[in-house]
Amino acid sequence: MGDTLSAAQYADLFLRYLLLSLLSIGGAITTAPEMHRYLVGQQGWLSDSQFTSSIALAQAAPGPNILFVAVLGWNAAGPLGALITMLGIMLPSTTLVLAATRWARENKQTLGVRAFTAGMAPLTLGLLLATGWLLAVPYVSDPGHRWATLALMALTVALVLKTRIGLVWLVLGGGVLGALGVV
Repeated sequence: MGDTLSAAQYADLFLRYLLLSLLSIGGAITTAPEMHRYLVGQQGWLSDSQFTSSIALAQAAPGPNILFVAVLGWNAAGPLGALITMLGIMLPSTTLVLAATRWARENKQTLGVRAFTAGMAPLTLGLLLATGWLLAVPYVSDPGHRWATLALMALTVALVLKTRIGLVWLVLGGGVLGALGVV
């Protein structure tokens, strides 16, 4: 389509994604059928194959899964379309998170907030451990990488517990070791 939309069409695109943000329980990908209905069926800005290719490209690229929204916006309406769709999908959820965080910080001493925080800590830790293990299983199962992977996991845990090294540096270090074929 390119970037040939009218101001009213850009406004409609923004409002559509703003609404979809509020309906995207489970992530923006859950609203892909409605995005398809709007962009392909209703507006005709993308074909079926362009829509599918946009999502596949974004999901294959490194980075957050939400980037598929920017790719759809770009393919439907150029750079301004990418900006508008991302603002529309991110603005409500970001605003809600900021408001909830501010409220929780101001009310951190109330029993309800303390109980919620205490309950979420083990849940979050468990989810992180489960995700980490799920990602490590292919390497731990491979005899050629098993001991290096386990050693890297142990070293990472020790560094997190005993130092103040930022997690970004640990992830970067793990990436370098992976690129070098150590793990």
